Amino acid sequence: MKIEKAQQEDLEKILELQYLAYQSEAVLLDDFSIPPLTQTIESLRTEYGEGIVLKAVGEKGDIIGSVRAYIHGNTAYIGKLMVHPQFQGQGIGTELMAAIELECQAQRYELYTSDKSIRNIKLYERLGYKEYKREAISEKLVFVYLEKL
Repeated sequence: MKIEKAQQEDLEKILELQYLAYQSEAVLLDDFSIPPLTQTIESLRTEYGEGIVLKAVGEKGDIIGSVRAYIHGNTAYIGKLMVHPQFQGQGIGTELMAAIELECQAQRYELYTSDKSIRNIKLYERLGYKEYKREAISEKLVFVYLEKL
């Protein structure tokens, strides 16, 4: 597996992976209308133009993971960390996080996830992130914001 910057022509495959990878999050939240499942290719192209998108490429050349970030001020905002369900638990998410932090040299890194995403929270804490706030988005959805200084 190798991690590299995604190219414009990778975006459709990354969006397909996103739709697949975020199914488990939708089940946890009992909500299949979450933004990662409704994002359009046009919206992803905009994100691509404003930040950095990395991809993890498997042995067969398939995109098996991705993460994106953008920098504002002294903070890198990391989002949409995803790994193909068949490849989860193999350290790919950890490698993607390390790569995006290297790519986005910043004084501070910030991300958020659902309070129901215990596996994600544990991963981020293992990587040195600490919770600094929670925000109720709806009755079902609470975001946990984490930062790494």
